[in-house]
Amino acid sequence: MAVPPELFVTPASRLNSFVTDCLHPSQKWKKEVLETVQTVEQFLREQSFQGEHGLDQELGVLKVVKVGSFGNGTVLRDSSEVELVMLLSGFHSFQEEARHHDDILSLLCEKLRYCQDLLSLQLQDLRLVQGVHSAVAFTIQSWETAEPITVTIVPAYRVLGPSVPNSHPSPEVYVSLIKACGSPGRFSPSFSELQRNFVKHRPAKLKSLLRLVKHWYLEGARDIQLTVEQWGFSDFIIMVNPYDSIKKVKRKIQWKLGSTFLQRLSFQEPGGERQLLSSQYSLADYGVFSNTRICLLQTISPEIQVFVKNPSGGSHAYAIYPESLVLNLKLQIEVKEGLHREEQQLEFQGQVLQDGWSLMSYGVQDSTTLTLKKEGKKKNPARSSERPLCAFLPFNPDPISST
Repeated sequence: MAVPPELFVTPASRLNSFVTDCLHPSQKWKKEVLETVQTVEQFLREQSFQGEHGLDQELGVLKVVKVGSFGNGTVLRDSSEVELVMLLSGFHSFQEEARHHDDILSLLCEKLRYCQDLLSLQLQDLRLVQGVHSAVAFTIQSWETAEPITVTIVPAYRVLGPSVPNSHPSPEVYVSLIKACGSPGRFSPSFSELQRNFVKHRPAKLKSLLRLVKHWYLEGARDIQLTVEQWGFSDFIIMVNPYDSIKKVKRKIQWKLGSTFLQRLSFQEPGGERQLLSSQYSLADYGVFSNTRICLLQTISPEIQVFVKNPSGGSHAYAIYPESLVLNLKLQIEVKEGLHREEQQLEFQGQVLQDGWSLMSYGVQDSTTLTLKKEGKKKNPARSSERPLCAFLPFNPDPISST
């Protein structure tokens, strides 16, 4: 069997063929999966729930709805996940179903465990799945090829009544939904028929586009080129996956440099503020999916990283002790920016920072952003008559050398 071409190297003129040849499921395979799932649907239609787990009224299954890609006609080739919504009778509100939701799932698990038709399909991995709306999930195998199929079942309150394509629910339905005050998406299974029909009756061209987007989303992201800038050293390049954690990116940099210093990575979008890249997130979390540049600052504890935004809108990171004087930071800026310290005005939270005061005394902390403005060079700069707070604080007299 030929290996399908990668989407990233497929020209636009070949996308239609790519969808047809690589993404559309074969009719034989689709029919086999759906026939297997019909066994599950038939089992659910025969069930009722009453008298157990606090259920004092009889609940019947009014309808079983195939949702997701199998329901709306956008399933990808070899997809093996089927989602079913079990619409129940006996409930009169969203809140009532929510109160008994977990009880119904527990009863359903017990019933599934002893269903002979499903056991003959190698029922396995029966479990409760927690999420926005909890569900029951399990794996069965198709009759002919023993293809594993994962089935997810969600019980729901039937609020829409008989489903008619392109029909619109009454306003009272949405009023009751608002009054239910559920978390986002909590009651969406009750509207599964609307969601399915919205796509199911659309042109094949649109469904092909949806398949293409799904495939792109599921396909592993390409590595991107990350240019690492480091003050006083040459830039270097590493290749990273945008979904790798920043912690993993730091390990690559550490291996590249052979250094064990504390790393501070920062990134600035054009026209935006420089922001610290947190180890627990990925570049993708910061919206980075293509080649870009980041700034590396290596610090020695207890140094902090301070961002200084210059008049042109760019910013740089500096390593410095919090007890250091504002003047010490200006000396670093002078070396890096070429702007004489007497022409610098640093501001933080609307306050001009005085040379003889410590950064700590102004509340400057790790990853704080200061604003740099250019002012006329003073011939005899006035000194503050007040004794600076930093006079009572210890500080490293030469913070520049540590960078």
